[in-house]
Amino acid sequence: MASDSEIKGEDISPSKDGGIIKEIIKEGHGDEKPLPNDKVFVHYVGTLLDGTKFDSSRDRNQKFEFEIGKGAVIKAWDIGVATMKRGEICRLTCKPEYAYGESGSGDKIGPNATLIFEVELFDFIGDDISEKKDQSVVRRIFKRGEGWAKPSDGSKVDITLKGIYDNKVFDERTVKFIVGEGFLQNIPEGLEHAVTRMTKGEHSQLKLKSKATFGLEKFNIPKNAHVEYMVTLNDFEKGVDKYSMSETDKLEESEKLKKRAGELFKDGHYYIASKKYKTITEYLKSTNYENEKDKAKAHELKLTTNSNMALCHLKLGEHAECIRACDAALELDSKNEKCLFRRGQSQIAMQRYDEAIKDFQQVLKLNPSNSAANQHIQTCREHLKAYQQQEKQLYTKIFAKMAQTSEKSNDETKTNKENTNETTTTSS
Repeated sequence: MASDSEIKGEDISPSKDGGIIKEIIKEGHGDEKPLPNDKVFVHYVGTLLDGTKFDSSRDRNQKFEFEIGKGAVIKAWDIGVATMKRGEICRLTCKPEYAYGESGSGDKIGPNATLIFEVELFDFIGDDISEKKDQSVVRRIFKRGEGWAKPSDGSKVDITLKGIYDNKVFDERTVKFIVGEGFLQNIPEGLEHAVTRMTKGEHSQLKLKSKATFGLEKFNIPKNAHVEYMVTLNDFEKGVDKYSMSETDKLEESEKLKKRAGELFKDGHYYIASKKYKTITEYLKSTNYENEKDKAKAHELKLTTNSNMALCHLKLGEHAECIRACDAALELDSKNEKCLFRRGQSQIAMQRYDEAIKDFQQVLKLNPSNSAANQHIQTCREHLKAYQQQEKQLYTKIFAKMAQTSEKSNDETKTNKENTNETTTTSS
């Protein structure tokens, strides 16, 4: 049984009240230690002061993982493991107020129990904050921010950043931009998304995989490159809170977004414009209006938004997305000439000539004087004719080869038969 006087180590409790005593059994390596929100991977053995073992990940032969600072474990672990290095083994002696307190835990840990944990830290990784949880945006918080408020779409933010690629700084500045339009200031998508997860004053490291680095064209960063940023959110103005918006508010905000998207489109910023249009479709996805005027306005906005979004995708060469946007618009208005035409253009780009012809024929029914639709139909027919000719030539070659193989096989059979007859005559 260990007494308080026999406990060795350093007091690492925040208030130095002896609540957590840490003794290093084996030194770790490197300089890094886990940061808030990091996921850590450990083995542990937990005992009471009398040496009774109450839990062990080693006995289960399964490492235990948790995220630092999120209250997923006892306080002593959140504090103690954050002081460790990779490969380190330490002993944490935890008083009740940093463990399970007056209530204890289950049958093995009684009330007001002091616990001893032998912990080995194997590794830790940053917090995956990417939208698809694909590790494309990983954050490590070096300094927590203030409060709980975070920027949202449309927020004006002020950040200080340092971009690093191949161990070299390629971008270092303080910059202000509107969330959703970071591309205009050469802010990559992953960084822009990360800012919406930060609080004022936060200082973090971001690791962005290639799929999250769109927007770095100015810096000549290769498309498949991974980059790192050090970012501080200096300040921000509150943006739009779509969860608290009324149906009328959504209509008004959609009108503003439509106007801004139009300006961006005119300036050739098709990608950002398409994101604005997409936001409008999300605002108006499940709206119910009692007022007929608002209902008609929402219908017209949805139609125009999908039509314009289709044009953005067409300009960007994103033909599958263009077709989807046209489909959405045509569900609202099956006789929309622009969307039929744009869908036909994307069908051509995807070599779906039969489908394209159908779209352009629909265009001509609506507008017989549309000469461009006539021209596209002629182009599609020429492509189909060329394709059919290629197919015909291919099959001709295949059948010719098959005929040659068959003829050769017949010749070989005839020769073998003649040889057999000759052998039989000689033997006789």
